[in-house]
Amino acid sequence: MKEIETKYISMKKIFVIGSATMDMVVKADKHPLPGETLLGGNFLMNPGGKGANQAVAIARLGGDLTFVAKLGNDIFGKQIIEGFRKENMNTEYIFMDEQHPSGVALIMVNAAGENCIVVAAGSNSNLLMRDIETVPDLKDAEIILMQLEIPMDTIFAIAKNAKSNHQKLILNPAPAQHLSNELLNGLFLVTPNETEAAILTGIEVTDDRSAEKAADVLLSKGVENVIITLGKQGAYYKNKERSFSIKAPEVKAIDTTAAGDTFSGALAVALTEDMDWKKAIEFAVTAASISVTRMGAQASVPYRNEVSIML
Repeated sequence: MKEIETKYISMKKIFVIGSATMDMVVKADKHPLPGETLLGGNFLMNPGGKGANQAVAIARLGGDLTFVAKLGNDIFGKQIIEGFRKENMNTEYIFMDEQHPSGVALIMVNAAGENCIVVAAGSNSNLLMRDIETVPDLKDAEIILMQLEIPMDTIFAIAKNAKSNHQKLILNPAPAQHLSNELLNGLFLVTPNETEAAILTGIEVTDDRSAEKAADVLLSKGVENVIITLGKQGAYYKNKERSFSIKAPEVKAIDTTAAGDTFSGALAVALTEDMDWKKAIEFAVTAASISVTRMGAQASVPYRNEVSIML
């Protein structure tokens, strides 16, 4: 895929605070059962991590991005940060960890493009609030985007500061886990997928109707806006005033790794460009749909002109 230089379209700043890993991917016809050994197909190693994937999506789609993360001082860390520089990303606040190795993700992708992932957090587990406090530009962020692959204490502290500063914090609650009402209350936006929404709310999400019920639970906990991503069905949006769904274009999925991350990054860009909710979600759904047609995490993230062509 030809790389296309991306120029910033919006001057509103987006800070992504989160994880960066080296992904090791094997494709096989199916996922192995416990104790089963399979002969797989192609092996791919490329940079990933939910935070990094979202940051790359923002950079490629035209956002004014700063990425805050922690890498090990090892060969993976050096390869990852070199990739960020090729994306013209601001790497000023990517910290090097002398005590922990860089994070690693082991990913298996089946014939339907579905994945299962195990992550060794490594240096991501050592991104602490004392690191974040050395990022003075964070106060200028229009949007702060986070996930759940860094310490929860760090996430809580950043969320508390964002609420106090009236900044828009988007939380992509992945990997799935239970979250306290204290954290959820006052968040600008939460973007779970079906599995994550079920864990957060206790409601199994399979369609728009069940997505609405889950969104209502999150709104009752003080979240301002909820978007539940529904895979090939698209996405469902609700706040206290309105609700709607956006359908995804039909594509042939090869690998769904980083589809949710592409969605989150694209959405952040769209919101800083003052798109309304429907246009912003349509933009994000389209970007995510393109990503599933390609193997890999960051390797699958589309460029701005590719999304524009499909809209």
